[in-house]
Amino acid sequence: MSGTFVGMPSFPQAAHEALRNTTLRANLRHATHTIRDRRAKAVAELDDWAELREAGKQIKDHTLRHLDTYLIQLEESVTAAGGSVHWAADAEEANRIVADLVKATGESEVVKVKSMATQEIGLNEALEAEGIAAYETDLAELIVQLGDDRPSHILVPAIHRNRGEIRDIFAREMGRWGRSAPEGLTDTPAELAEAARLHLREKFLRAKVGVSGANFMVAETGTLVVVESEGNGRMCLTLPETLISVVGIEKVVPTWRDLEVFLQTLPRSSTAERMNPYTSMWTGTTDGDGPRTFHLVLLDNGRTDTLADDVGRQALRCIRCSACLNVCPVYERAGGHAYGSVYPGPIGAILSPQLRGTASEIDASLPYASTLCGACYDVCPVAIDIPEVLVHLRERIAQGGAATRDGNRVTLKPAKGHAAERAAMRAAQWAFRHPGALAAGQRLAARTRRFHPRTVPGPGRAWTATRDLPTVPAESFRDWWQRTHGTGAKETGR
Repeated sequence: MSGTFVGMPSFPQAAHEALRNTTLRANLRHATHTIRDRRAKAVAELDDWAELREAGKQIKDHTLRHLDTYLIQLEESVTAAGGSVHWAADAEEANRIVADLVKATGESEVVKVKSMATQEIGLNEALEAEGIAAYETDLAELIVQLGDDRPSHILVPAIHRNRGEIRDIFAREMGRWGRSAPEGLTDTPAELAEAARLHLREKFLRAKVGVSGANFMVAETGTLVVVESEGNGRMCLTLPETLISVVGIEKVVPTWRDLEVFLQTLPRSSTAERMNPYTSMWTGTTDGDGPRTFHLVLLDNGRTDTLADDVGRQALRCIRCSACLNVCPVYERAGGHAYGSVYPGPIGAILSPQLRGTASEIDASLPYASTLCGACYDVCPVAIDIPEVLVHLRERIAQGGAATRDGNRVTLKPAKGHAAERAAMRAAQWAFRHPGALAAGQRLAARTRRFHPRTVPGPGRAWTATRDLPTVPAESFRDWWQRTHGTGAKETGR
């Protein structure tokens, strides 16, 4: 992965700052509650939702187990249909491939479909360094780009902005990027949408190169699929002469029949719609219809390493619906920017540390950005057990820290900041294996309870700064049992 956002602190520090922003919290609460309530109603319409969810899980798991086979089949199908396939091991290689392809056309600007993969690799910045302007055409991505901002949500990148803020951004910045916003622009949704439509239309009609991602790739035919709600994606996919699609290798599905499952679960889980208003599909190139040249860049960028983890690989099932963000109490309060990644929320807390590794402070902190309440697992349309992966990654960080690879040799760099946690776990392990010592410790704790502090020093301050320590009971369960059940209780209590 290309790395964290420049200058981002660890999640606890970033979240602490975000919690002070009352406007941000109000925007997030309103948006997430609205989306998740609508999603719940849309999902409830299907009697076989549980079966569709399990089918999606099984299709994804099967594909991941045989990913090499299906990627080769996909390459053959795309090539047979007139497209060209490029393989990118990391962000740097992917950016170089795209920049070279754009330069080969002689153009100096591209229009873009909303794409998590291109954000992941920092494509816009890489193209800018090569003298190529990349224009976002999704409404929310346009807001983020004009505001020199960062996306904070998978589905709605500008979810942290309200209508008044958007109006101000349009009025202030549109003129620098192209057509200016209309005079007297208000914050009504219709006027904001019309301003964006007029601003983007000239770019659609002028652009010779389009850049996209894809929601799915069908191996048997080489077909790529983009689902969207606005129509801007279709403009980018059909009007330019050259189309370049950057797609993560995990987005492949074996057959059209498999695609049927996800075209039912994705729109209901993301936009709470029965089907997407725009579902665009293309297979290679066709004379007189759409782009004359098509390039597919298949992106690894940490996905193969993630696939090697028996527990963590389930994160690669993700279809980017964002349902987990909308139900997460941590995301609702901290917002997406605190995660330091284009993948915020619960899925980002397990995906980013696997794609990027846990060497940085923020990536090592992300698996702890959760209450483990399980709401994310309940709503996931492909049944990713996010709490399980969070605990798995916490164990990896606490026990071994960051993994480094030298050829075929993998070593674990000792984790920083977890020595006290490891020591406490070892002490607890010893105590539970020695009942006598455990009983003595419980009695001592009960008899000294009046002298116990309400907070703890050191690393524990972060927890007890807003919480009191649990009060120790006057007697342990073991002693209560012996007192109330007689002489045989001591043996039973063991």
